[in-house]
Amino acid sequence: MKIKTVSIVGLGALGTMYAKHFSDRLSKNDVRVIANQNRIRKYEKSGIYCNGRFCDFNYVLPENEQKPADLLIFCVKFNQLQQAIVDTKHLVGEHTIILSALNGISSEEIIGKKFGMERMLYCVAQGMDAVKNENKVDYKNMGMLCFGEKDNTVWSDKVTAVADFFDSINFPYEVPKDMDHRMWGKFMLNTGVNQTVAVFSMNYGGIQADGEPRNVMIAAMREVIALSQKVGISLGESDLEYWLDVLAQLNPLGMPSMRQDMAANRKTEVGLFSGTAIALGKQYQVPTPINEWLYQKVQEMETKG
Repeated sequence: MKIKTVSIVGLGALGTMYAKHFSDRLSKNDVRVIANQNRIRKYEKSGIYCNGRFCDFNYVLPENEQKPADLLIFCVKFNQLQQAIVDTKHLVGEHTIILSALNGISSEEIIGKKFGMERMLYCVAQGMDAVKNENKVDYKNMGMLCFGEKDNTVWSDKVTAVADFFDSINFPYEVPKDMDHRMWGKFMLNTGVNQTVAVFSMNYGGIQADGEPRNVMIAAMREVIALSQKVGISLGESDLEYWLDVLAQLNPLGMPSMRQDMAANRKTEVGLFSGTAIALGKQYQVPTPINEWLYQKVQEMETKG
């Protein structure tokens, strides 16, 4: 299979960054951004800009019958996922490959339950520092998409097709051998970084430097390491160092999605991070005091607005 068309649902920081990369390298009709009529009107009225450049996207209404996409990428927030699944039903065909760039460790199964796990590849977006402010997205590091089957020792036809497509458009990616391990590593990073930056109202620079916020972040990450060992993933200190190195490469002035949501008075994805860690801690009788504190603080800040 050769991928020729790609569709994206969700025009946050990630979705905008990816859609711009695809649109700059493919014909306009081969890149579709799925959005409802109200969003399309908003996008067309204000414009969308990525690193100062206008984005001339091909917007498509969810209800429009159309040829299925070769590659479908979900870039919405978790609380928008169910609507996004409804919105993309006309885009999924027999040969469609689906990637989810959502945070957390559960979106693949949720999407796969609707469209079939045979269409899914597991996916992690990492290393990006994109920030969205109203209709403008800015970034220094695009990062990469890490994707594959759970076991990539031998590449499947789907993995090969996506890798060949990304090679053809110079899109940064990696195919890790163990996707479960990589996804839990990213979950560990998000649980530490997203929540700490949000609670301390800072940017990446605040946790790249030594101090209380960085200590809190690492403590939260170590709780995820303890949980991973209970579920058979077995993260360790080498994984902690790997993800701290990823963090060190980010723009110090950037900030993760939870901090951006908090600043814009939007509901956060705290349930995906400390919420998941706390639930697993209770299930496996692993203490998670740092994540419990972070969860409580985020809830308090959301309530105050």
